[in-house]
Amino acid sequence: MDINVAISQKPPVLLDLKASLELAVSTIEEVAKQGSQLLVFPEAFLPGYPTWIWRLRPGGDIALGNQIHFQLRNHSVNIAKGDLNPVCEAAAKHNMVVVMGMNEIDSEFSGSTLFNTVVVIGSDGSLLNRHRKIMPTNPERMVWGFGDASGLRVVDTPVGRIGCLICWENYMPLARYALYAQDIDIYIAPTWDSGDTWIASMNHIAREGGCWVLSTATAIQGSDIPASFPERDRLFTDDEWINPGDAVVVKPFGGVVAGPLHREKGVLYATIDTDAARDSRKALDVAGHYHRPDIFHLAINRTAMPPVTFSDAKN
Repeated sequence: MDINVAISQKPPVLLDLKASLELAVSTIEEVAKQGSQLLVFPEAFLPGYPTWIWRLRPGGDIALGNQIHFQLRNHSVNIAKGDLNPVCEAAAKHNMVVVMGMNEIDSEFSGSTLFNTVVVIGSDGSLLNRHRKIMPTNPERMVWGFGDASGLRVVDTPVGRIGCLICWENYMPLARYALYAQDIDIYIAPTWDSGDTWIASMNHIAREGGCWVLSTATAIQGSDIPASFPERDRLFTDDEWINPGDAVVVKPFGGVVAGPLHREKGVLYATIDTDAARDSRKALDVAGHYHRPDIFHLAINRTAMPPVTFSDAKN
């Protein structure tokens, strides 16, 4: 089955959820005019990846880091409150599957912890899956909590079976295998990584998993950082490329068919045949005939891990 896919690496309006949501909706409308049936956004697009954490001085910028985090928390996505509704409504309006990365706030328990989250939104606007990054990397641990495996799922969509891992989760062999073992067609890797090494990893995953691989970071320059950003001019320079984006589409069993879209704040388009995923696994099916379950076995606990259980039952 041929489907038209789009991968956006446009920069969001950093630390501004309302403006970033408006950009997401306008991008959905833009790619719908091109006949796209699947649209992928980068890691933490809403309202932007916390790139400042890699620039703050350890121990010297605690107050500044707290000030920026306060803004990030106030502009993170509260799914229960309906913050994602504009994107879901646009997906339904244009009959499009949308994969969206975001900073998500835990509104159910603590009310303050943030997660690095990716959601799959169906073409009817329904939320098909929510995956929270299970292992934030290095200074990311000062921003995001640890997700559980409840979202480590491959889900049915009108464009094929989709699974997602975020950034360096894709370097976790067992997490990858968890997706391979769920009859995956399209493996989506929203990220902050880029460059030749990352693209080589995407090629490896396409070969290893026998699936399409779609990946992108955010293409962003210092000039895209809003003037209101605290101590902006100390942390960023206008002419620098903070991230080149490098959106890419890799075919099953390896081989780049579109991209990388390098230093362009735009959208990468491609047409893919989802049947090619299963066809490619005839020679190498790591979760099927190329597996040795008598030797290797993986057990995954996908139970949600709430911090507390309340019981209000009366005797």
